[in-house]
Amino acid sequence: METNDIGLIGLAVMGQNLVLNMERNGYRVAVYNRTPSITTAFIEGAGAGKNVIGTSSLKEFIGSLKRPRKIMLMVKAGAPVDAVISQLTPYLEIGDIIIDGGNSFYRDTERRSKMLAVDGIHYLGTGVSGGEEGALNGPSIMPGGSPESYALLKPLFESISAKVDAQPCVAYIGPRGAGHFVKMVHNGIEYGDMQLIAEAYDILKRGCGLSSKALGDVFDRWNKGPLSSYLIEITSDIFKVMDPETESPLVEMILDTAGQKGTGRWTSQIAMDLGVPTPTINAAVEARVISAYKAEREDAAKAFTHTADPDISGNFVDAVEGALYMAKICSYAQGMALLKEASREYDYDLKYSDIARIWRGGCIIRAQFLDDIRASFSDEPELNNLLLAPFFQEAVSQRADSLRLVLKAAITSGIPMPAMSASLAYYDAYRSARLPANLIQAQRDYFGAHTYERTDRKGVFHSEWKNSI
Repeated sequence: METNDIGLIGLAVMGQNLVLNMERNGYRVAVYNRTPSITTAFIEGAGAGKNVIGTSSLKEFIGSLKRPRKIMLMVKAGAPVDAVISQLTPYLEIGDIIIDGGNSFYRDTERRSKMLAVDGIHYLGTGVSGGEEGALNGPSIMPGGSPESYALLKPLFESISAKVDAQPCVAYIGPRGAGHFVKMVHNGIEYGDMQLIAEAYDILKRGCGLSSKALGDVFDRWNKGPLSSYLIEITSDIFKVMDPETESPLVEMILDTAGQKGTGRWTSQIAMDLGVPTPTINAAVEARVISAYKAEREDAAKAFTHTADPDISGNFVDAVEGALYMAKICSYAQGMALLKEASREYDYDLKYSDIARIWRGGCIIRAQFLDDIRASFSDEPELNNLLLAPFFQEAVSQRADSLRLVLKAAITSGIPMPAMSASLAYYDAYRSARLPANLIQAQRDYFGAHTYERTDRKGVFHSEWKNSI
């Protein structure tokens, strides 16, 4: 019987929590997983006594849904998504909607959207951020696809999303792959954010000798000021947890090799393709990559020693706070600039104020200053760069010296801060009316006759450099 409002395929933790969120908000949900025992365990466990209906086949699953059918996929990105789509399509009809809630690559979403549109099936590539807790209690949701399909899902998305100032953290992003593109950039900014926080921790621990308890207190205080955010909050919590086996801070017992699922790397790669500088995000990706070279780093630590003390004076903790805030602004500015270029390139017609608004709650990068980003783009929708918004001009001008001071101490002491260094370089390059690219153009013309433009008159020029000496 066609009694279920929506169906969800893929019952890992994110999928299960989204089902429970939907059911709690008044929706009757059909579920399916390719491993029947997982479906059974969920129905008899967390889903027991709720309006959640387990199905044992895709035919049964599809047949239980109200028309137009709404099917959410929470499966691993890549080939598994294509496999599920191919299994679903024989049962679907014109007007049915497939919602891809995973971290699919936006180009895959573009391809699938066009392919399914031929048969009149809507494909809604939907970024969902907030982790397991967000999925259960309210994530930030970034849907991309046809406006018609979004209109049919809008009541559900608004009911299950996070709320800030009574506003749901969901908005229609744009056509085809727009939702997954925005989610990808969100994750790239997340990479930058996490690396910047890790570097602040490193300089305070190795440079200043702060204990985990002291670090927890510092991050507690930071979370009450301009740096207030989810990631600062959970970092404070992390420093307070002790390992029951060693009675040491648990964070110090964790191997210093960071994993990644690819979305940060995608952000860097696409930024290169679109010609948008994202050095802080790139540095964060590279920092995770080099962290994996643990054995080589240990060998290099024995081969190369550094004994200089950091140049720390005055209230250095406050300087690190200012440095982190400025570096974060630069990272977000890079991400928003990438969204702006993608919107032009792919005709996404992105609304940057809306994107900042829905990132204020539910998602991993939610932060107090996202409201300032929202306001900046609301005041000037075509703002070229976040650094040029009056609020952020003042914020970075007040903190640039702090970032320079902290990086000077890091360089002196041999503590790597690639993301903070990249943020400062981005800021300095962006505010430079003249860069040394003129010499690069001269070199390119010398060895490859690539030509150049002049500062004093229009046209394209080439010189016989060796013959002119």
